[in-house]
Amino acid sequence: MTQKIVTVLFLCTGNSARSILAEALLNDRGAGRFRAFSAGSQPKGVPHPMALALLAESGLATAGLRSKSWDEFAGTDAPVIDIVITVCDNAAGEMCPVWPGHPVTAHWGIEDPAAVDGEGQRDAFEAARRYLLDRIEALIALPPGAYDPATLKAALAAIGAREGATAHRNEVA
Repeated sequence: MTQKIVTVLFLCTGNSARSILAEALLNDRGAGRFRAFSAGSQPKGVPHPMALALLAESGLATAGLRSKSWDEFAGTDAPVIDIVITVCDNAAGEMCPVWPGHPVTAHWGIEDPAAVDGEGQRDAFEAARRYLLDRIEALIALPPGAYDPATLKAALAAIGAREGATAHRNEVA
């Protein structure tokens, strides 16, 4: 019996940093079991250069990563999404489109590394990558029975509440 590939859409406002990192990380770590996408409510148009550099330095593929509107995933011809995860507080508070298939939704707040200028920016991107990777590895570790909607919603909320967002705020402050 073939296991269904779980599709995940990571959302943030600009779709240039956190959601791009999450897309690449889940596609790498969850290969064969997960397929990740990312989008934004107000996409910047291009991924942040530091996000692409950090991914490339980590040996992750960056080809095909692009900043795009979440409208691409709301149409009838869009891939069916099983899970939608907001990674920024702004996107979590916005009125999202109605997603085909009624995916499970969660919020994993991570501070925006692109908001940090100068010397600390790389450290902010590395911290965001670490916190996203920790949460993605927790998602991947969920047992197959955890994918019913109620169990999955609770598990994703617990993953999102993991220490990290607060620690990240302290690291880059």
